Amino acid sequence: MRKRTASQSSLATEEPPSKRLEVDPEPTAQAHVHTLTYPDPKDNKPTKPVPFQQPTGLLTFSYTPQRVLEFTDSALRYYVDPPPNADLRYGYERWIKRPEEISRLDSLLRAVERVMHKTDASMGSGSGVRWLKDIAVVTWRGIMTKILTAPYEERDRCELNAMLVGGTLFIEEHFSEARLKEKEDLAPRQRQQTYYGYSFESWCTSSKPGVPERSAGHPLGWGGDVDTNVQWCSVIKTKLGDNRLVIGGEVDCVRDRFDGRTDSFVELKTSMSIRNAGDEARFEKKLLKFYIQSFLLGVPEIVVGFRTPQGRLTTTQTFQTMQLPRLVRGKPGAWDPQVCFSWGQHFLSTLKSMLSEPQAQSAPASDSETSSPLPQEPPARVWRIILAPGEGVKVSLLDEAGVHEVESGEEDRVGILPRWFYNQVAGKDPSQTAPTPPTAKSPVPTTAIPTHSDTSHQGWNI
Repeated sequence: MRKRTASQSSLATEEPPSKRLEVDPEPTAQAHVHTLTYPDPKDNKPTKPVPFQQPTGLLTFSYTPQRVLEFTDSALRYYVDPPPNADLRYGYERWIKRPEEISRLDSLLRAVERVMHKTDASMGSGSGVRWLKDIAVVTWRGIMTKILTAPYEERDRCELNAMLVGGTLFIEEHFSEARLKEKEDLAPRQRQQTYYGYSFESWCTSSKPGVPERSAGHPLGWGGDVDTNVQWCSVIKTKLGDNRLVIGGEVDCVRDRFDGRTDSFVELKTSMSIRNAGDEARFEKKLLKFYIQSFLLGVPEIVVGFRTPQGRLTTTQTFQTMQLPRLVRGKPGAWDPQVCFSWGQHFLSTLKSMLSEPQAQSAPASDSETSSPLPQEPPARVWRIILAPGEGVKVSLLDEAGVHEVESGEEDRVGILPRWFYNQVAGKDPSQTAPTPPTAKSPVPTTAIPTHSDTSHQGWNI
């Protein structure tokens, strides 16, 4: 069952949560703040198309009910049609909900490390590090979705932490302890609505292709009680403009078969039944995030379950990801994916340039200051990025206290990166690398990883 963690969450609830009365305090940052302004989505000037390369699957991994990372497809599910009028409240009292927590890049970095090892095995020692140096950004799909859709966001402020190491940007989402507690303490109604999405996934998935689940004591077609510890994730490589990206994200299920490619992926969503023109306009607005989420991982198909306010499934409708922009084109307030892609290319290129600036040198101490120690520079350069709806982006370098907050007291962490990974990509002594955390063992294949040409796939140029 799918779990949308803090860094991956995007549309786990289908109706807007109550607007936050408070925002997280401004980060402890050094003086200079860079700013970026969003493009105006209402500007009708033609946007130069930004090529987006068709995503290529690198590998997949699973999380078990015990939250053990496996480089297997043990959590893979197959799409089946849900039963008519399915009750999305079913199983709510048995829901195993993983607590909200700081969501790191660590599992995605384990996957990146695995790709690097495979590259070394097929192309020679050191090839993996060189492969990574060609990657502009490593992050989760949910984070890239928030970045790309920021020009259209009207409600939710987003905070990110970023590091530039070895020429590659690593980006995670930032949550304070207060914000995590707020996300954990959902109001009963909002918690119930969140469950509807997970329940729909259970009704729509099976452990076998085309065969609904049959479990004693449960209705026909119930795919199993929801456990949000369990996930099946895909890691892909793609390219937005000049920026090569490695993105990881959860995949709900596949249709019929999985052969390592993304063309059988299926995304599952729920939404209130459309009763009037207002409902239709709100749904079409939601389609932007549906589209970007699926587009980023190369998911070709989105199945939406429409429901009543009481959680009864009324109908399902299948949308082809590539067709979604045409459904809203020309309508009042319509979104344009090229605004998102053009903004994303500009944001990532500018951010990388900002983070590449040489670190300012401390001023020489005066005679009166020599008796007291100078403040130490933070051990890692971590930047806080704030995406403010309707305002723009602020980027600032965290000071030592801010970096310690990001590390959360974890001694084996350098900024947002686990030390074992930082040592590899920053060229540190390999003997400092921390032991591998518990994961299920599986051999590392020696076949070469898929590669891209520099030419964008025609089908992914919008």
